[in-house]
This record gives sequence, C-alpha cells and structure tokens, in this order.
Amino acid sequence: MEKYELQQLRDLPIEGVAERLGMEVVRHKALCPFHADHHPSLSFNVRKNSYRCFVCDAHGGTIDLVMHLLHKTFPEACSWLSNGTTVPGGFPAARVSSSPPNVGGVPQRGKGVCDTKSFDPSRYARFFARPYLSPAARHFLFDQRRLDPRVIRWCRLTSWHDRNGVDWLQIPYYDPDGYLIGIQNRNLNYQRPDAEGPLSTFRFPLSTSTAPRFKFPKGSHCSIYNLPVLNKLKPGEPLYIAEGASDCWALLSAGHKAIAIPSATLLSKNDKEQLYTLHTTLYTEFHMYPDRDAPGERLFLQLKDLLPNLQHHHLPPSCKDFSDYYVKFKV
Repeated sequence: MEKYELQQLRDLPIEGVAERLGMEVVRHKALCPFHADHHPSLSFNVRKNSYRCFVCDAHGGTIDLVMHLLHKTFPEACSWLSNGTTVPGGFPAARVSSSPPNVGGVPQRGKGVCDTKSFDPSRYARFFARPYLSPAARHFLFDQRRLDPRVIRWCRLTSWHDRNGVDWLQIPYYDPDGYLIGIQNRNLNYQRPDAEGPLSTFRFPLSTSTAPRFKFPKGSHCSIYNLPVLNKLKPGEPLYIAEGASDCWALLSAGHKAIAIPSATLLSKNDKEQLYTLHTTLYTEFHMYPDRDAPGERLFLQLKDLLPNLQHHHLPPSCKDFSDYYVKFKV
C-alpha cells in the first residue's frame, strides 16, 4: 500500500470508524471497549482525529482502533478500513458511481445536466470513495465552520494539494439518484480582501499562487447541490434552500434537510425547471435564509415566483449569511 493510501486511512473520520465498529458516540465520547466501562471515558479529538481513554490510557488513531478492538495486525486493519464503504451517522452515503447508464449516448439519469463528451465521472469517482481531509480542510470545515462531521461524510467532501502549494477542497455534485455529475474545487488558501469576522482568520500560510477561488474540471456541471437529500425527505418535512454549498453544510449541521443553488447570480433555466418540478411533486414547505444583501433578496424573489410557499427567514443584523449565523450562534 502506498504512503498516500495509508494517510487516507489515517485521515478517515475517527468517530465514523468507531461507529462502524459498533461503538455509540455521543458528544465526542463513548464507552471504552478496552476495560469495564460504565460511564463514557473514551474521548475523541475530531481535530487531531484520535481517541484516548482517560481511565486505561488506550489511545491512537483510526488504524490503532481497528487493530486493538478487532485484534487484527496492521495490514489486516488497513484492509478492513479500505474495504469499508458505509458512512455512519444520520446521513447515509450517496452512491459514488461511474457515469450513468447510456442509451444511444444519452445519459438516462441526470439527463441534460452533464456534458458526458468532456466530463468523465468514472475518472473522478474514486476520489470520493474514500475521502481524504488535509489539515487545511479540517481547519476550514471543523475549526472555522464548526460543521458536523456526519454532514461532511454525507457530502463526500475530499481535499488535495497542488504542486504550487495550494490547498483545495473538492466538492462533488450528484443527481437525485446519486450519480456524479460535477465537481467544484474551492481554494482554501484564498483570502478575500473584504473578509471579516471569525471566518477570515486562516492559520495556514496563504499561497503566493494566483489560483482562483473556485475552479471546475472541464465539462463539470455544478447545478443544484445535494439533490440526493430529496430521497430522505419525509412527506410534509420542510426543505431549506441555501445560496452555495457552504450555507447548505451549515443548514444540514443545524439539523435541516437542505439543497443549494450555485449563487444569487447563477440561477439557470435548468435550475428553475428542477425547482418548479420539486414544487409540483413534493408535498413540502420550502424555507430560505437569504443573504443579507441585495442579490440575496433578489434571489429570494426569483425563487418565490417558482415556489409560492417559500418562507422567508431573517438573519440577525450581525450575520451576512447562514454560515456566519451558524458559526456565531451554533443554531
């Protein structure tokens, strides 16, 4: 096994591995399986991706946990982790698949949203089969954004580091059936000149590269985000609409079912058709926290025309969007 593959196993979410092993994790704690424990004494450090029992001093990372609990050798533990495909927690994993079935060259799932002539899902699907989160990605998602690790696993976020020293967060887009249709790469070293508040503080060195804030593989179509969540929506359960993937992660972490559109200025004809279809087929009420700016309010009015029962929620004056609201108040 290559070094980078071992690192990916070590970077698997420690709490997810524990749950897969049958442990019940509540508020980053669990009953220690290595001694007769009646009160949770095993603690998980999500930032360091490690565990430690403060009674019997059992400690380590993902591979150590599997080795000690299942009495496996190092290679056996790595094999066990490599073969796992289940994502624990409240959100089951969306399917990671190669390109959808084709009839006469026309995709039968995600029809009209993926340019299969230039975007090959099978080329990228393996990156999301076993997501890897770099220190920069963990800092962004868990320290800055304070997101629920189960949401990160559900969304299959992964990361990579390019030859110019830029850290990227890789965000997959799936159709409602769980087929990969697009990828968005977010520059984690990008610093907006107008950034304010707790989200602007970045502990990792900013790259001197002129890499853009976002980039997309050729042919990648990033339309409505998190469409697989529609299969988890119960009749009458509210569905939230976010502006951008970041707000969607925050809404999911707050316990809501949510989808997202790319931005206030990128509501395509296809997006509108999909949203209108949701309105006519889902027996649900739609909700939205528009960004506290003019484009956000204009977007709400556009969506209100498509979704007559869309409910407007106001953010506090100190918050510019739902992500900011979630970080400040952990709603």
